[in-house]
Amino acid sequence: MAPVPILWLLLACGLLGLGLVGADVDGLLPAAVVALGLSLATVWWPLPPLLQLGLLVGLTGLGVLGLRRWSGRQRHHNLAPAETAEVISGFGEGETGRVRWQGQSWSAINLRGSQPLAPGSWVTVMGRDGNQLQVMEPGGD
Repeated sequence: MAPVPILWLLLACGLLGLGLVGADVDGLLPAAVVALGLSLATVWWPLPPLLQLGLLVGLTGLGVLGLRRWSGRQRHHNLAPAETAEVISGFGEGETGRVRWQGQSWSAINLRGSQPLAPGSWVTVMGRDGNQLQVMEPGGD
């Protein structure tokens, strides 16, 4: 049977491998980090197996809660009014398209507007949701 630190290291590598192939499971990264930490900790200190499992579950839970809290603060960004962007590819109301904002191409959604946004026209950037801008045609308040 393999020593305990190697088992934790194999678990950490397996969890990271799952993440690399696209598994979308909450807690995958925190569990991998905790397993890696347990691998290092059990090299120096012989911890009881139940304590090791308790640390894995508890620290993974704290990691998930911390990531959710951090992610919630990072998701929505309100921008100062009067930010403008140039439409790169035309799109209509509720549709997504591309705009050039602050020198870079961004995915954007048209919040309102009875007319499709034509390439080369200018729009007002109302906010940002992750990496997608929320835009409106000027005067569309």
